[in-house]
Amino acid sequence: MASKSIDNAFTAKSLRGAATDPTYAGVLSFMRRKYSKDLTDVDAVVLGIPFDAAVSNRPGARFGPQAIRRASAIFDNDPQYPFARDLFEQMAVVDYGDVLLDYGNHQHTPGLIEQEAAKIIASGAYLLGLGGDHFVTWPLLKAHAAKHGPLALVHFDAHQDTWDDDGQRIDHGSFVCRAVREGVIDPKKSIQIGIRTEAPEDFGIRIIPGYEVEDMGAQAIADAILAHVGTAPTYLTFDIDCLDPAYAPGTGTPVAGGPSSAKILSVLRKLGALDIRGSDVVEVAPAYDHADITAIAGATVAMYMLGLRAEKLATRA
Repeated sequence: MASKSIDNAFTAKSLRGAATDPTYAGVLSFMRRKYSKDLTDVDAVVLGIPFDAAVSNRPGARFGPQAIRRASAIFDNDPQYPFARDLFEQMAVVDYGDVLLDYGNHQHTPGLIEQEAAKIIASGAYLLGLGGDHFVTWPLLKAHAAKHGPLALVHFDAHQDTWDDDGQRIDHGSFVCRAVREGVIDPKKSIQIGIRTEAPEDFGIRIIPGYEVEDMGAQAIADAILAHVGTAPTYLTFDIDCLDPAYAPGTGTPVAGGPSSAKILSVLRKLGALDIRGSDVVEVAPAYDHADITAIAGATVAMYMLGLRAEKLATRA
């Protein structure tokens, strides 16, 4: 037992290397990473954003970060599939905890999220956000664009999120509209995958609708993304309702006719050539989940995002 860990989120002596906590015990951080606000020599940061006051349908995504962290404990201590490596052998990752938000003053929410994100990005660390509803992507995008300039948006979702926005709304369905209008993303380099609803405006963003995703293989979808985005600095956002409700029932606005988790995970695995500067997973709402199906899918998507980052760092070493 001397080689085993427990409560690695607090007791870890190094930011690198796998934890060995039992999957059923120990303090829950994302993939057992150490909780820390110290960004010294940190390669990647996981940040929870427990906010869901922008939803247009069912609330509950404020509990998403907790659910994703809990589900991430199921990842065993072997090299992570399908990356065939300990993601943390060379990549130092911390769980930064959650953004502190005032539930009674939502007008302050975007600034608080952006402020925390900017602090992390300024350190040079890669930021992985855990939502929360999809509005939280707006301040995350602003923080990333402040450093990197306009970004290509690779957006997995059932919804375009391009509904009209006056620049003041707290709305999970209009952040893409605002990001285009304010020059935070480059619509000509941006792409949306899995869309299964209609919005009045697409801003020239490339769309691969749900019925095309159904007909295409994972390699063809990935090739379309890579060809469209090219070498542009990229932000990757994943709304869990991109998946069919059979694979992600625990979300606020589920839409039938979506792809399987296996198919979309295969797509993500093939996106290593993208220049991804930051990413998030949003809209996990555990109150509507069953047996952690959605939380496990969300945690796995987040793990893939870190896996792509680990591979990128390994090629630079």
